[in-house]
Amino acid sequence: MLWLIGPGVLALQYSKVLNKLNVKYSIIGRSKKSAQKFTSTTGLKVFSGGLSKFLDTKPTCASKAIICVNLEELKATTVDLINYGVKDILLEKPGGINIREVNELYKFVKRKKTNVKIAYNRRFYSSVIKVKELIKRDGGVQNFNFNFTERTHLIEKLGLSKPVLRNQFFLNSTHVIDLAFYLGGVPKKITSYVSNNITWNKSPSIYCGAGKTKQGAMFSYNANYKSTGRWSVELLTAKGKYTLCPLEKLFFQKRGSSKIQEIKLNSKLDENFKPGLYAQVKAFINETDENLLSLSRHCSMFEFYKKMSGKS
Repeated sequence: MLWLIGPGVLALQYSKVLNKLNVKYSIIGRSKKSAQKFTSTTGLKVFSGGLSKFLDTKPTCASKAIICVNLEELKATTVDLINYGVKDILLEKPGGINIREVNELYKFVKRKKTNVKIAYNRRFYSSVIKVKELIKRDGGVQNFNFNFTERTHLIEKLGLSKPVLRNQFFLNSTHVIDLAFYLGGVPKKITSYVSNNITWNKSPSIYCGAGKTKQGAMFSYNANYKSTGRWSVELLTAKGKYTLCPLEKLFFQKRGSSKIQEIKLNSKLDENFKPGLYAQVKAFINETDENLLSLSRHCSMFEFYKKMSGKS
């Protein structure tokens, strides 16, 4: 049995995948409104009233749980489930409202000897799976660069809470930063610069830096939240350059050629489900994929995230 916590928009996507995988699960939510909407869309019953009320009914503990509640509730929900006895959890990215909160959660998880994975679903895009295969064939990444510019002109109009607005780098930009380092290698050293603060979230708007991975590949990055741009990752090997932009697609420029060609992908799963979600959930259910990000590895990146965000 699996518990799906939080019957919102993302939970609908998880539900589609779980149904396809023939996984038995229960949905637990807080508000009656979201529960009713979920039921009207899927036909599935939702326990509303919140996780604490549900646990008070003394249900048989699930072996696994997927948590996709609001960002502000990720940590508390995870703690409650672990205290009840759930041992395997897939926690929506990035695991909490800020780095401090996720570090606190990691200490608790480690003490309780619980398996928590962070759901960075872009690791499971068909484009990413393919480029990882091609990079290995080429002998590895020599250098790479990435852009994580955010559309702040849209974000500031969404009515988000102040904590969410203040932590856009960690809550949103790490989606592509995690992907870049997942493909290019874990940093060994990094030099970072930030400037030009955004008034409404009191954080930098321009990010630029470079460094070297533990595997010896050099990398650079940039972002400008007050200008424009698109998330992208470029990876260079001895054979040529691979480009993910948009991240769901893959392009290749062969060494010695000016021609850029799109690589055809087997992307049926990404078309039928939220991109990356099917492969990610299947890996979590079967416990067979090392590409899922453990909470411990997630936290090991925080020293670099702090430097990149200007908060070190």
